[in-house]
Amino acid sequence: MKRAILFLLCPLLLGAQSSRTKIVMLGTGTPIPDPDRMGPSVAIIVDSVPYVFDAGTGIVRRAVAAQRAGVPGLRMPNLQRVFLTHLHSDHTLGLADLLFTPWIQGRTVPLEVYGPPGTQRLVNGILDGNDEDIRERLASSGGPSANGWRANVHEIAEGVVYKDERVTIRAFAVPHSGWKYAFGYRIETPDRTIVISGDTRPSPAIAAACNGCDVLIHEVYSDSGFASIPAVRQKYHAQSHTSATQLGTIATNARPKLLILTHLLFFGASEERMLAEVRSKFSGNVVLARDLQVF
Repeated sequence: MKRAILFLLCPLLLGAQSSRTKIVMLGTGTPIPDPDRMGPSVAIIVDSVPYVFDAGTGIVRRAVAAQRAGVPGLRMPNLQRVFLTHLHSDHTLGLADLLFTPWIQGRTVPLEVYGPPGTQRLVNGILDGNDEDIRERLASSGGPSANGWRANVHEIAEGVVYKDERVTIRAFAVPHSGWKYAFGYRIETPDRTIVISGDTRPSPAIAAACNGCDVLIHEVYSDSGFASIPAVRQKYHAQSHTSATQLGTIATNARPKLLILTHLLFFGASEERMLAEVRSKFSGNVVLARDLQVF
């Protein structure tokens, strides 16, 4: 298994070695359970410091897999920050894992959680539901640290939500179904500018945030697959997500040096078909991401 992970990582990791900034696709999936694709999550690692975006199912184990394969910065104690795009469960089901597993495995500081209004309530529920677990572990001989299970929640609005000596992270609003608060993120590092769409239907906010950025990471569904699903679901997905041809047009306006497809809704279409749909409108560099790829 480790050799298989190394095979997946090596071609892209070699190209990323000269960069201070690495992008690790921890999960490229959707609410549809796919054992090859964990829930949505991306780690941006700058000088071996990770910044995690969204917390889908399985992301902590994906982080361990990437770390074992040689990606620097993803040791459990280093997982200290997460930025949520919105509060759909497929983007948050791994938040409890991110709170507790790195704590049990050595994190000594609270997890910093950035997300839309409602994030505090979500975190409170997770901590309340695990109160007995927390108290038992803290009372155990040689147990984990006193503070590593805690969370500092920052409920965000549009604008700069985080800044340190390595990154500036700006949130911008995107339209997603009936959600009142859903965000994309623009991440500026010393050597790359990265835009993460979050879940969104087509929006001019994406091109405005990217505007020639180095990497645009965008959700997508297949046009041909979409045609095969029931009309009632078509209505929902058209209000919630972006088709491959729509994304091709967005990318043409956004002008990223690299477009990465994630949160992949195939609806029965093939990977090749989805890529062809994007490329019918976008002539730039585009990659359909797999879990554990590094860019």
